[in-house]
Amino acid sequence: MKIRTMAAAAAALTLVAAPAVAEISADRAAAPVEGESEIGGGAILGVAAVAAIIGGIVIAASGDDDEAVSA
Repeated sequence: MKIRTMAAAAAALTLVAAPAVAEISADRAAAPVEGESEIGGGAILGVAAVAAIIGGIVIAASGDDDEAVSA
């Protein structure tokens, strides 16, 4: 069962990472901007979101306190 959990975590990680890799590899010119957003920090928010997702996967995968039902 641990292999299935690790496989699910790996699949989730690839689904999260695929759009970021596709965005980096795009060769497009940026449009001119008149004024920058006051919010900013989009990259920091993205990194925090990915870290939270990975942390959740690790916590879910480390729950090895299951006891056997049959005796």
